[in-house]
Amino acid sequence: MYVPAKVFLTKGVGKHKEKLTSFELALRDAQIAKYNIVNVSSIIPPACQIIPLVEGLKYLAPGQVIHCVMSKNATNEPHRLIASSIGVAYPKDPNQYGYLSEHHSCGETEQKAGEYAEDLAAYMLATILGVEFEIGASYDEEKEIWKISGQTVKTTNITQSAIGDKDGLWTTVLTAAILIPPVEIKLVEAKEKAEIPEVKKAPKVEAPEVKKEPVTV
Repeated sequence: MYVPAKVFLTKGVGKHKEKLTSFELALRDAQIAKYNIVNVSSIIPPACQIIPLVEGLKYLAPGQVIHCVMSKNATNEPHRLIASSIGVAYPKDPNQYGYLSEHHSCGETEQKAGEYAEDLAAYMLATILGVEFEIGASYDEEKEIWKISGQTVKTTNITQSAIGDKDGLWTTVLTAAILIPPVEIKLVEAKEKAEIPEVKKAPKVEAPEVKKEPVTV
C-alpha cells in the first residue's frame, strides 16, 4: 500500500428514476465516475497537500483503483432538502496527521451541514491532541481557524445539497476526498513532460568510385 501525498475534494448531484443511476450521475458530476472507487476511513497523512480538483485529476487514469473518503445521501421524496459533506481538520504541525469527517443530513442548509462537518473533524483531531474541546464553542468564521488550547488547527469543508425532485425522481448528493499516491501520474502526462533528445542522423558518406584498370597479360 501507500501513504497519500496529495488529496483533492469534489462533489456532485444526480437525478434519475433509478436510485443507482442517480448515484452514477452524481459521480459523473463530481468527475470521478470513470475510476474504481474504494472507500476508506478518515485520516489525512502528515504533510499531505490539499490540491484543486483540476490538478488532482491529472494524477489519475480511467479504470484506476482510487481510495477516497465519501459522504452521500439520497431521497425520492419531493421537495426534501438533503446534504452531504466532508469536513477537513489538520494541525499547523506538518508532522501531525489530520482528520476527514463524513456527514449527511436531511433538512439542513448547505452552510449548516458544512460547518457541522468541520466541527466533527476538529473534534476528532482534538481528541488525539489531548485537549478538551466542545463542538461549536471555538469556531472563528472570519479566519476559518480553530484554536484548541493554544494550538492552531485549519479547517475546511466541501458540501453538496439538493432538493428532492418534485416528480419523485431519486436525487443523490455526494462529496468525496480523493487520496492520491505519491508518484502515480497519468501516462499521457508523463509522455508530455518527458524530454526526448532529438537523434541527429549522421551525414551520409558516399564511398569513392573505384576505377578499374585494364590488366595486361
